[in-house]
Amino acid sequence: MSFASIVKLFVPKDKVFYNLFEEVSVTLIEMAGVFSRSVSEKDPSMRHKLLKSLEDLEHKNDETTHQIFIELGRNFITPFDREDIHYLATSLDDIADYIWGAAKRIVIYDISDVDETLREFGEIITKSINSLNTCISGMRNMKDLRSITQACVLINSLENDGDDLLDKAMMSLYNTRDIAAVDLIKKKDLYQMLETVTDKCEDAANAIESIIIKYA
Repeated sequence: MSFASIVKLFVPKDKVFYNLFEEVSVTLIEMAGVFSRSVSEKDPSMRHKLLKSLEDLEHKNDETTHQIFIELGRNFITPFDREDIHYLATSLDDIADYIWGAAKRIVIYDISDVDETLREFGEIITKSINSLNTCISGMRNMKDLRSITQACVLINSLENDGDDLLDKAMMSLYNTRDIAAVDLIKKKDLYQMLETVTDKCEDAANAIESIIIKYA
């Protein structure tokens, strides 16, 4: 019997970590949905309301992430390596932080011209987080490794799409002659923040791939 199989024998039936990771995943899906709706919203006041609502969701995710760390210190036996649990939890928390960070920038910078680049980033982020949900849901029993692996591959591909979108957006900004310098700086910062969200999704996918290689 392999070491991984022996470990599985001692994993508690109440897999609290899976429950918490799934809770994080649901919150991230909600955050991605709210952000996508906000950058498609034509009414400025409604857009502002949607963006501000992301703060509560980010706080909710912080609380769940904190609970994961509490359980990590409380439980001697964990479903997979403690380092992997910590890294995955941190990566998922970073996703929430950067989504909220992007939303704050739209509000603080008073960006009213919500453009196609923001909508495209919203779509990429939503697809990435939905794929992460597939991975996290599948980790509970590790029965459909193919779906988990395909979802991880898709997340990596979407991160590349985020890189390409950022490059395209930056070229457009720098080639726009009538844009004020301050507006260029605001948009540049916002676009980079959104691209970082896709990076963090890839980090989480890499953490999940590492886990399934060890324990599947």
